[in-house]
Amino acid sequence: MPALSRLPRASPGAGPPRGCSGSSRGAGGGAGPPRRGSPAALRLAKMNPRLRHWREAATLLLAAGTPGRPPRSPLGPFDYELLLLRRSSRSGFMPGAHVFPGGLAEPADFSAEWLGLLPASPHCGLGAVKPPPPGCSRAPIFATDRESLGSRLPGEVAFRICALRETFEEAGILLLVPGRGPAPPLPAERLPPAAELGEWRRRVREDASCFLRLCRHLGCAPNIWALHEWSNWLTPVGRAGPGGRRYDTAFYLCCLQQRPPHVSQDDQEVTAVLWSSPAEAIERFKSQEIWFPPPQFYEFCRLCNFSSLEELQQFSSARALEGCERWMPVMLSAADGAIQLLPGDELYPEDPDYTGEKKITMSTDKKVEDLMREGGVFHRMVMKDINNLAIYVNIQAKYKHINPLMIKCDNSDCNSRL
Repeated sequence: MPALSRLPRASPGAGPPRGCSGSSRGAGGGAGPPRRGSPAALRLAKMNPRLRHWREAATLLLAAGTPGRPPRSPLGPFDYELLLLRRSSRSGFMPGAHVFPGGLAEPADFSAEWLGLLPASPHCGLGAVKPPPPGCSRAPIFATDRESLGSRLPGEVAFRICALRETFEEAGILLLVPGRGPAPPLPAERLPPAAELGEWRRRVREDASCFLRLCRHLGCAPNIWALHEWSNWLTPVGRAGPGGRRYDTAFYLCCLQQRPPHVSQDDQEVTAVLWSSPAEAIERFKSQEIWFPPPQFYEFCRLCNFSSLEELQQFSSARALEGCERWMPVMLSAADGAIQLLPGDELYPEDPDYTGEKKITMSTDKKVEDLMREGGVFHRMVMKDINNLAIYVNIQAKYKHINPLMIKCDNSDCNSRL
């Protein structure tokens, strides 16, 4: 690996190279990369053309150390915070919600050109995930043979690249390593000046293939090794966005010793940036200061098990090679609310309607309280309204994962740690 001081760095004001189109429209005549969604872009790499009912995506739970920060939660001090981004009110999916950075996988994330920037070892230096436990299966988003779809880049690499690219687009955070990696993170002082980085960010937002060109320009690789596989959520059939939008999303966790510099919203998809400990995020959710979707609520409750960034890092890195299963919540409508059932719950269907083609609806005239009193095996989220959630889980977590703390957000103290 070349010495850090000799790594290529763009000169101030140099800007992106000509080969990187400054507009998603500026790809005419074959000059520059094709725009997103064009036939040429789709030929960059085949993702998964078999999917008709949802699209694949990746998101990043980005934790950063905040030593000595006073707590805002009865759970006590946390020495880290997570990055949340507020979606634009004009967004077609979950407008106004606070979410983790992330978004749709693009053909450019699967481009074989990435192999020129990454190690030649199997899985590009990522550890091999263990076979699933008996009776379980690897989440399809990770298990799919991408080479059979025309992409030489493994899915676990491409979805990490997607999460890192989206984090750069939405929050301006660029997580790279010098050379081909794995290696210590690229220091902030080695990044281009803010104005040049902002121009790169704009170009990447308009054309995903510019992310690869940015990495090549800097002589760096995306820090895929810092991202640990955490979970996989599929949008429920009954919660699809406009036009039936559903997403099969890979969740990754990344721990940083301190907040990255120059974090900012893009003022397009994202209108605000918030750093919050897991417990503080739930407090804000309870007070209706912010709102986030049920998967984020579940993951924040799970992260409440870790008050120390070091403990979280050790757990996530040791557990990641166990893999995970795909969770699609199934909606059960009750007389006074709704329950999102998760795999393992006694009411979860044996054959879930993943596609929605069966038009199955689950409903009962019973109240939520009656269903809870009659039940015995729980893995569910009870919903009275968008800011009134409660998690109930008493099953053993699979894949050496950890169950969330059982937290209610109806301002009562029953079954709650907050």
